[in-house]
Amino acid sequence: MSKVNLSLQVIPNVADELVYPVVDKVIAMIAESGLTYEVGPMETTIEGELDELLEIVKKAQHICVREGATRVISMIKIDYKPEGVTIDEKIKKYRTKK
Repeated sequence: MSKVNLSLQVIPNVADELVYPVVDKVIAMIAESGLTYEVGPMETTIEGELDELLEIVKKAQHICVREGATRVISMIKIDYKPEGVTIDEKIKKYRTKK
């Protein structure tokens, strides 16, 4: 299967001061996956095979609950096309050169 993009936003039901620490643990798990990803202010976009990306979504739910969330709301967007799609092809022209 070709690469797809999946954007994931998790909203763990925890005390306000714990939201960012819990989300940071989810982002750390994504980083450890070795997949290409980009953190945004509202969601994280990950590039990979659909099955592995859906497994990451599942793991994200478990992390939130393990960290004390009594409920987790997740927003997921998937960009798929048969020949594949990359993060870079969509936003490369917007990145600043350093």
